[in-house]
Amino acid sequence: MIIAIDGPAASGKGTLARRLAAHYRLPHLDTGLLYRAVALTLLDADRDLADATAAADAARGLDVAFLGDPRLRDSAMGEAASIVSAQAAVRAALLDWQRRFAGAPGGAVLDGRDIGTVVCPDAAVKLFVTASAEERARRRHRELGERGETIPYDAVLADILRRDARDADRDAAPLRVAEDAVVLDTTALDADAAFQVATDVVEGRGGKRN
Repeated sequence: MIIAIDGPAASGKGTLARRLAAHYRLPHLDTGLLYRAVALTLLDADRDLADATAAADAARGLDVAFLGDPRLRDSAMGEAASIVSAQAAVRAALLDWQRRFAGAPGGAVLDGRDIGTVVCPDAAVKLFVTASAEERARRRHRELGERGETIPYDAVLADILRRDARDADRDAAPLRVAEDAVVLDTTALDADAAFQVATDVVEGRGGKRN
């Protein structure tokens, strides 16, 4: 069983994906970390994030051990990842890796921007997790504050809106709702309520614990 979870930044898809993976005893991949790792590789090498050739080379040579680098969680890396993820060569370089992960025995849970539309179009379960931009900015602002990062709410909201536009408007695998996806709006839901709705969807599609 492959569970594909897509959605914009700070919608709650990552938290939901981790809980579903634990509940159904499936491996989980936050595909956003792959793009953050590519961006960090470029920054560490003092390369331009918009350098398509360098970005594609970094994607092809990506070491999965790098996904544990705590710097990938920094707020600035979200913006950097959004820049490199818009490049078709980068997405192509990472596509096979993601599909191999999804093909693990028993299935997997993947979250990102194009899982249900491009990476795993035949996934048994597709969820599109979203929330209002203002609510997503509040969540991200609170998360950053808990990590000791003092960034004004207005700056966080502006970043959310900028990333939304870039994700939706890019030529390569833009953020879209798959035709057969269930849209889960978490604006007024806490994590437990969202998880309950999601498990209802999964089990309605025949999903069960491994």
